Amino acid sequence: MVTACSTPTPPTELAPPGEIVKKAIVLQLNQRLNPLSQQLKTVNPGLEISQINVKLLESIFIAELPTYHLKGTYNLALTLPRQQINQKKNLFEIYLQRQAEGKTWRLLSQESQLSEADFQWKSYLINN
Repeated sequence: MVTACSTPTPPTELAPPGEIVKKAIVLQLNQRLNPLSQQLKTVNPGLEISQINVKLLESIFIAELPTYHLKGTYNLALTLPRQQINQKKNLFEIYLQRQAEGKTWRLLSQESQLSEADFQWKSYLINN
């Protein structure tokens, strides 16, 4: 007889809805654009995200909370002072963590690797 052991994972039925995924991608983009805009002394461009296509949904636990690792693509429209730039099929990879009360989500960002298996994470609240 063969028995398999598996690590429990959060149910994918509780994965984040599309609006949370969209807000997380915008938050991640703003985190990258803000320092550049400050350095160039310009206003942040307007961002419009569309056509989000999730190609991977992996459910895991981080710090004993249900977390969802998503990879996929999205279309981006950047509105600059004198022009608009449209980009299609931009890649994204995000970790979204459902908080204990189940009402809020946080975007997780890997900061540093403590060991082969352990990462240090920063988390950012996604506003509803």
